[in-house]
Amino acid sequence: MTRALYLDRAESGRALAAAVRQGLHGELAPGKPLVLAIPRGGVPIGRDVASALDADLDLVVPRKLGAEGNPEYAIGAVMSDGTAYLNPEALSITMATPEYIEAEKGREMREAARRLEAYRGGRSDPSLSGRVVIVVDDGIATGATMVAALRWVRSRGARMVVAAAPVAPRNTVSELRQEADLVICPRTPEPFYAIGAFYENFGQVSDEEVKEILLEYWKRPARDAQAR
Repeated sequence: MTRALYLDRAESGRALAAAVRQGLHGELAPGKPLVLAIPRGGVPIGRDVASALDADLDLVVPRKLGAEGNPEYAIGAVMSDGTAYLNPEALSITMATPEYIEAEKGREMREAARRLEAYRGGRSDPSLSGRVVIVVDDGIATGATMVAALRWVRSRGARMVVAAAPVAPRNTVSELRQEADLVICPRTPEPFYAIGAFYENFGQVSDEEVKEILLEYWKRPARDAQAR
């Protein structure tokens, strides 16, 4: 019987990279694709996908909007520029007020901007216009943060918007097809538990690891050029 769990992010990254290469065959030209990883856990997996495609790698930082009194329950998500997704069902259940939503959005917009600066420093933002852009995370549950990221990517003029993750529930994958041109997810187990339940080793990725992965990847083209 096939093992239901990934061993770790290294294994899921390889699986997702293979699935993305297969799913995007013939769609990558012209131009160089761009992988945008969601930190922190999506960054090592994004690196694997970018390596497989010889793509550029960078970050996208959507922030979950938590319910009042229950911050782990997502009522939506927001980007640093205010691009947002609000889940109508979650809003109805929590009866979140407009005042609370705006205050929560403001807090998370500031945190998204802080994280981008901390991880990327003064590096220029990548151009998305006319490109195939793949948003990568280590798993998707409700899909709120992924939807916010996809909407932001589309607003920046991407030619093709792709959502990619190693594991997600089937209903979320179906819903994401309304936002992305293509959704790539090798495993959609049911019933779906927390993302970490599908990994044998789901240790936290540190801020330092995120920075190291990015710096190493960003240096790679210059190193390759020197080698040639």
